[in-house]
Amino acid sequence: MFRTTLANVAQKRTIRPLYATTQATPWAGYLDPAWARTVDIFPGMVMTKLANEVFTLAANAGQKGFGLAGLFVAPALGIDEVRSSGTNNFTVWTGGLDSAFEVLAPAFDTTADYTQPTDGTKKYLTHTLTAHAKGPGLLTPVGTSNASTNPVAELVSVVGTSRSL
Repeated sequence: MFRTTLANVAQKRTIRPLYATTQATPWAGYLDPAWARTVDIFPGMVMTKLANEVFTLAANAGQKGFGLAGLFVAPALGIDEVRSSGTNNFTVWTGGLDSAFEVLAPAFDTTADYTQPTDGTKKYLTHTLTAHAKGPGLLTPVGTSNASTNPVAELVSVVGTSRSL
């Protein structure tokens, strides 16, 4: 269940669980209290787990993605579902092998090549790094420039790169 403020009721989520009822888990924890809120976190961006159920946006090459953000912490949009709740509670979606999510822009790198292989190989997704032109934590294919090599998801299909908020 997501709790939103009245001003945020009509805001479209940038992550949509498609197969998640028994295949994925919304993992409860806390947003890192040291998070400066200088970069927006959109639902569907890659989060990493620190100690004691604390999450932060994946931004460095050595960080392994734990899951996908479930909440907005987007000061540029005027939405901060963590601060407005009066707590530091945060949710990260962790998927099983048969879970599927649709992730909308701007939670993924719209400049990357998402062409699916036709030879049966898999295309894995990871996160962009701090130096990326659009910022850290965006889903992007493994092996692209300025991306981590730690996969967090597998690309199943591409609806289009223009679907967004």
